[in-house]
Amino acid sequence: MDRRLNWYQAVALCEDQGEPYVLVTVLGVTGSVPREPASKMVVTGTQSYDTIGGGHLEYRICQQARERLARKEFISEMANFPLGASLGQCCGGSVSVLLEAHPGCEQELVIFGAGHVAKALVTILGGLPWRITWVDERAEQFPADCPGNIRIHHTDDPVGDAPALCAGKQVLILTHNHQLDFDLCRTLLTSGDCAGIGLIGSDTKAGRFRKRLDHRGFSAADINSIRCPVGRADVPGKRPMEVAVSISAELLSLTASHAQTTPARRGLAWKELKGLIKNTETGDISE
Repeated sequence: MDRRLNWYQAVALCEDQGEPYVLVTVLGVTGSVPREPASKMVVTGTQSYDTIGGGHLEYRICQQARERLARKEFISEMANFPLGASLGQCCGGSVSVLLEAHPGCEQELVIFGAGHVAKALVTILGGLPWRITWVDERAEQFPADCPGNIRIHHTDDPVGDAPALCAGKQVLILTHNHQLDFDLCRTLLTSGDCAGIGLIGSDTKAGRFRKRLDHRGFSAADINSIRCPVGRADVPGKRPMEVAVSISAELLSLTASHAQTTPARRGLAWKELKGLIKNTETGDISE
């Protein structure tokens, strides 16, 4: 548990970073209980913030919350927990809680390289709902302050780290080294499980990379899946910020279909809520 933040600070942090979380609220209590109604805590995949009373009750609630996050069940639901022997607590009461699971941001991006274009790009993406991992071997290239949704990954082996970092995510290769660019392309095509690859460079560079990858035995479909030159052709300009705008526009267009098909977040319907409250009062809701 991280006690440095209270629940509303944790909500702000998760929203800023695009981190999925569950907000747990004590709705009602009977008998002797650790905390009163309206007590809250926040649970993420790896952390919990604030407390609704501690002990095995809190452990079980955190466990349930993380199971829902793992299954991507972003719903609101109520549950009732008798504080008896099954929870290792002898208070003798019961606690009814509301668990509200929030998806955070499902768009994830890995950026290799911390040069001028990448630095311009993160100033744009820092204001968008993306979860971003920024990779470079040169620690001094990273700015002192980064937006909350950007995680810096300093490593001496970006190629070795790439498969684990990039699985299921969009990838941008913007490094200062053509051989590193090629090695990253080859490694990611071999792993075959990233959502897409964008490579900075000219048409000449793109042609050379296609020939080299063809000689390595990659299929035409694999090779053509790399977007190079990366960015929108209808957004002109060569300055770092202009290139960054072009890349950002391409990323947004690539992910627009996903955003359109993602259902709006909804809470409990009033009829369902009334039924849950009634069941809670009669003790019929199980954990």
